[in-house]
Amino acid sequence: MKFVDIKNDIAFRKIFGNENKKEILISFLNAVLKLEKGNRIKKVKLINPYQFPRIKGQKATIIDVKAQDENHHTYIIEMQVTEKECLDKRIQYYAAKGYVNQIDKGDDYTKLKGMIFIGILNFKYFAGTKYLSRHLILDAETHENKLKDFEFNFIELPKFKKKKVEDLETVIEKWTYFIKNAKKLTVIPENTDDEGLKEAYIEADRHNWTKEELEEYEYAEMREQDERGQIELAVKRAVEKTKEEEKIETIKEAIELGLTNESISKLTKLSIEKVIEIINELKKK
Repeated sequence: MKFVDIKNDIAFRKIFGNENKKEILISFLNAVLKLEKGNRIKKVKLINPYQFPRIKGQKATIIDVKAQDENHHTYIIEMQVTEKECLDKRIQYYAAKGYVNQIDKGDDYTKLKGMIFIGILNFKYFAGTKYLSRHLILDAETHENKLKDFEFNFIELPKFKKKKVEDLETVIEKWTYFIKNAKKLTVIPENTDDEGLKEAYIEADRHNWTKEELEEYEYAEMREQDERGQIELAVKRAVEKTKEEEKIETIKEAIELGLTNESISKLTKLSIEKVIEIINELKKK
């Protein structure tokens, strides 16, 4: 068996947003939220089920996976590969917008149901070492959770340290291991005893994907690599620009001290030609 990378746009949505395999999403939600018997989610309705892009190379037609359970609680499940600016504000805005959109103007507020966000992050974001965190609205002194309709859960993959399948104990540990490591595996771990997770492994097996799906998956990988390359290039250029600006300031100070071009060259580790070029540019300003 050869599994896809679950962190890939196409793979994530195909597995968790699969209209025909809802047991996968149900299993994941119950595991993340640590729901026990009697409170476990049994049914979900996908609000934006996965739709394969009609145009080759185009992004999938949904941004994330969104669903409702039998009690009409709404779930937003999102994968974030790289940290983006104002991520915290975007997540809160997205959850709030989903909450408000449950009712039309003039409807009774009693129709509003809980909004639960689950973010899977491929980077460290919060303080502490726990890979799974839950965030509620609490009274600052009493910790009373009176405002119950918003809940934010996060899985920070880099903080999940278990590397051997035999060390995995809980269902959420097995799910997190799957999301983080599926691409490296060649078999379904023997201790995978949750039916929803088993189905996720089967759906993640490349042999069960159509040629069109695999092509779109590879396009998504290329897009992600391009985005990472753009970020790395921007950082590199920013560092180079900072170093260049520092050397220019050093040259200015050296000129004021009356140092020769040769001395400035040794001080800044720039060639004499480059030093002369910078000095000439400074004279023009």
